[in-house]
Amino acid sequence: MKGRVALGNRVHILEFSLLLFAVSYAAGLVGALTGLGGGVVLVPALVLLFGVDIHYAMGASLISVIATSSGAAAAFVREGFTNLRIAMFLEMAAVVGAVAGALLATHLNASVIAVIFGGVLAFSSYFSLRRREGAEAHPASHPWALRLGLEGSYHSATGPRHYSVQHVPAGAALMGLAGALSGLLGIGAGAVKVLAMDQAMRLPYKVSTATSNFVIGITAAASAGVYFTRGYVDPGLTMPVMLGVLLGALSGARIMVGAKSRRLRLVFSIVILVLAAEMIYQGLTGGR
Repeated sequence: MKGRVALGNRVHILEFSLLLFAVSYAAGLVGALTGLGGGVVLVPALVLLFGVDIHYAMGASLISVIATSSGAAAAFVREGFTNLRIAMFLEMAAVVGAVAGALLATHLNASVIAVIFGGVLAFSSYFSLRRREGAEAHPASHPWALRLGLEGSYHSATGPRHYSVQHVPAGAALMGLAGALSGLLGIGAGAVKVLAMDQAMRLPYKVSTATSNFVIGITAAASAGVYFTRGYVDPGLTMPVMLGVLLGALSGARIMVGAKSRRLRLVFSIVILVLAAEMIYQGLTGGR
């Protein structure tokens, strides 16, 4: 990893790996709780704290996002939060976008990618806090949702809760954008995926989060191959990151089941708003 990781030259490799593992565990925990997939925390952490080149950070992040999806998604499916029909429908648009974004990323400057990343995070933070789920009416589902059988229900503290599905075409368009951002920025783009389901399709926040965790692994796999062939996946960096994110995701999945949606939204918004400011600053100044 010589020349790619500044901190790695100053500490023992074991200590460096343990630090990576600890930060990755926190990223996986937050990723599972918010539906972000861990990459939204992991990429800035690797770049800002460890001095990793952003392209190698994105390569490690994509591999870890696949691990996050495998760990958290299984728990959410078992608890009944994940809507598998919606996940499969939206994934078609996301995969196409992911391949296009990954190809584009290899031709963009790292500073440009960092600024785009920060803008996406700030946008998602604002819209997540703005919605008040409990006060909403529940109109009839969009015709596409009825035809495809996308409606569903989940178990809440007051018993089974049925939900409708709104604005399906808008949700699919946003999911295509999320896929492109996944490949472009080296993340699961869970922020935009949650936005598509939470804001456009008006799904309950826990359903959006759980379904996003299911979807991001497939999207990341579609773009990770491009990073691998370009040489941006370093085993020494990726292994501790992947293990940490996986264990963090499993812990987050257990916590999320009993957490309140409003608190999850608040965690989501605070974390990505801080990271947005940091990444935009680093991108504009060209620093690490």
